Amino acid sequence: MREIETHRLYSGGEWKDAADGATFDVHEPYSGKLMARIASGGQADATAAIDAAQAAFPAWAAMAPTKRAALFLRAAALYRERSGEIADILSRETGSTISFARFQQTLVVENLEAAAGWVHQPKGETFPTDVEGRLSMSIRRPLGVVACFTPWNGANILSWRAALGPLAAGNSVVIKPSEFAPVSAGLMVARIAEEAGFPAGVINVVPHAPGGAGAIADAVFASPHVRCINLIGGVGTARILAERAGRTLKRTVLELGGYNPLIVLDDVDVDFAVRTATFGAFFHQGQICMNTRKVIIARPLYEKFLKRFVARARQLPMGDPSNPETLIGPLINKAAIEKVSKGIAEAVALGAKIETGGTFDGQVYHPTILTNVPYEATISNEETFGPVVIVEPVDSVEDAVRVANRTSYGLVASILSGDSYRGLELAPRIQAGVVNVNTATVNDEAHVPLGGVRDSGWGRTGPDCMNDFSDTIWINARHSANAPQYAF
Repeated sequence: MREIETHRLYSGGEWKDAADGATFDVHEPYSGKLMARIASGGQADATAAIDAAQAAFPAWAAMAPTKRAALFLRAAALYRERSGEIADILSRETGSTISFARFQQTLVVENLEAAAGWVHQPKGETFPTDVEGRLSMSIRRPLGVVACFTPWNGANILSWRAALGPLAAGNSVVIKPSEFAPVSAGLMVARIAEEAGFPAGVINVVPHAPGGAGAIADAVFASPHVRCINLIGGVGTARILAERAGRTLKRTVLELGGYNPLIVLDDVDVDFAVRTATFGAFFHQGQICMNTRKVIIARPLYEKFLKRFVARARQLPMGDPSNPETLIGPLINKAAIEKVSKGIAEAVALGAKIETGGTFDGQVYHPTILTNVPYEATISNEETFGPVVIVEPVDSVEDAVRVANRTSYGLVASILSGDSYRGLELAPRIQAGVVNVNTATVNDEAHVPLGGVRDSGWGRTGPDCMNDFSDTIWINARHSANAPQYAF
């Protein structure tokens, strides 16, 4: 029998109990067993972590880029060494299947190694000037302390991604992980960073119990040291943070959810479309912001596609996420089961048809395919965060574009076509930050500018994020302090 793990918060290079001694419990989504007891940070703990980050910031910002790069590479090496241990934690804490755990691990290593190159990205330029004897140029300067709010769904990759851009730009960070995955979404980052040799205070992690996020946010907005909030999360949380950031003039970078369409044109191989849709819709039980939420398919292919799609969904192995054969594991908690069930029930009441699924065992929701879903159903325009996908036939490319753009979100989209150039011509018409041609909506690489438009947020990952996490400073100087330049 496993021992119950205990985890303290990480602040100023030290592992600490919460100031008031509070703790909270984390249970495994699949078995319901108690997994860990976590220190529950509050406002005082967050303030202390912010102060530690501020104290560490000047030296970190001044550190030679190659030395910062070496730390990222060391962390990547440690991550490879711990792959089995980390996969086990992801499976137990977040219900990740082994395939999704490995997917995250690969991305974490790629992002750490890519970030080692980003350290040289913040650079300036020189400008021509109309003033004789003047040198005019710009430089990039890190902001200071960045508060990173990280989610539970892609807990490990998204916690690293939230921190790496700010760190590579020369900022220190305070991570507030989701209460549903405090280890995977934050404390694991601290442990790897500590062993890799990151200086004390550069990375700080303050977990909190359910309902405790407000106290951490209060500390973030009260501190003059926090200059940016980097959120990977939901639109509701983003609206609250952005409003408060506006009042305190703190910068925000927001990577939010998406309602992601997969457009299947009439010249596509149906089996290829089925495989792509299955992966896009059901990977990690539909709990990824990039999951396919709606398949928009040319009507001539609709019946054949739907029959094969339903058959494939019914064959997906479900159950214990620690079993390497499992492809559909549990949702994160009972509230997630209730949300998915409510969304499906509402759609059915409005006339939708369940082609397969619509049921669950414990916290494992069966892959669900819906048809005839009216737009007024919530599930037709808001992400469910479960293994649920809608299939909708259309009669033309124009109809496909209209249906794809009907949502208020704009994170990712995919277009499948037998002619890739046809897909490329269509791509700019889709209102999304990422448009894939002949690949699934779930698609990521470390060096690309991934991010959303409209209600899916603003800011980008990859080296482009250096602009989000640094300021441009204009510097101009005359060659001589004695030259006349003013009329009085």
